[in-house]
Amino acid sequence: MSSYENLISRGLEWISQFAEDPRGGLTRLAFTEPWMQTQKLIVETMKERDFESFFDEVGNVHVRLEGEVEDTIIIASHIDTVIQGGRLDGQFGVLAGLLVLEKLREKYEKPKYSIEVISMAEEEGSRFPFNFWGSKNIVGAVAREEIEELVDEEGIGFLNGLARVGFDVKKEKEIKKYYKAYCELHIEQGGVLETCEKKIGIVHTIVGQRRYEVFVRGEANHAGTTPMALRRDALDGAARMILGLKDMARTYGDPMVATVGQLDLSPGSSNVVPAKVRFSVDIRHSSEKVLEDFDEQMQFLFEKISREENLELSIVLNEGSLPVPLDASFQQELKKICEDKHIPYLSMVSGAGHDAQNFAPVIPTALLFVPSKGGISHSPMEDTDIEDLVVGAELLENFIYRWAYKGIR
Repeated sequence: MSSYENLISRGLEWISQFAEDPRGGLTRLAFTEPWMQTQKLIVETMKERDFESFFDEVGNVHVRLEGEVEDTIIIASHIDTVIQGGRLDGQFGVLAGLLVLEKLREKYEKPKYSIEVISMAEEEGSRFPFNFWGSKNIVGAVAREEIEELVDEEGIGFLNGLARVGFDVKKEKEIKKYYKAYCELHIEQGGVLETCEKKIGIVHTIVGQRRYEVFVRGEANHAGTTPMALRRDALDGAARMILGLKDMARTYGDPMVATVGQLDLSPGSSNVVPAKVRFSVDIRHSSEKVLEDFDEQMQFLFEKISREENLELSIVLNEGSLPVPLDASFQQELKKICEDKHIPYLSMVSGAGHDAQNFAPVIPTALLFVPSKGGISHSPMEDTDIEDLVVGAELLENFIYRWAYKGIR
């Protein structure tokens, strides 16, 4: 039995202790008491184990093993959760990093290159509508004006929420020069690895995303006295658009995905023809050109349907990000380790965003996945076999050992 098995099982209990939600799962929103208790727990525990451990100015926790030179490889993930999230999303990567750091020091003592585990302050955007607070600040990609107007559901402003626990916005607009590489271990949050019967996913690209609000306007009218041919039914048009969107995505094939997750209509009465519909659209792909082509075809389709149904249409792009390729040499090194150790792996895209995407444009970056049972995540039902968690931790240890102790870069 791997020594990691017991360490991971106990470690998940240890890192989850302040976040148990009585409704099920874990709830640990950024800058709340459970979040602060957990970040402090990491700092204090790792100090007791003779590691340099500290908060930075924005709330990230850093645990550092100093090497012969200052050049540093980062292992990182996040501890904030969605409401009633699972026990693995984010925090498994932090825990694995801490365990690997201890294992490497115990086995090999001082590394050539320094190693730093970072527990990111926030990734999910579950409390405030802002993702990747921790990693964006490290790379210098946050401006104060971006968050000044943001509030949570209780009306607490982002800056006020930060100040309450002693943090602020990072002033330096660049990454520290000694950070030379980044590696993140995460559960897949999907069912690809399980379906393909692979133990490890080596991510080559994090998908680009585009998120829209679509507004369809027709005319409210009596449900009993308005003939079908004379209606301007906003819901009829929206339904055709949504079904057409899904058909388009299936035609494009993997890894294209298109999701409508929100739909509101008014007046919302059972005996009134709907006058207005608002629905969300989320499209993702690993190619910028494919995203652009899909965007054009989607807008053409929606406009065609609105003309045929005599409706008014407005499409608003609320958020967009480009696909992010990850470091090719790191991918090759990880594949070699997997092959040497007979670990079944898959080269794959990440359909979800991760902190890694903020580091990849700045320093060489790797992202590893372990399988998720049933593809379930962001749920109390989230689970991964302990054997798969162990494989991920052992692969992470091997990769960091080669980089930090052997100087393979």
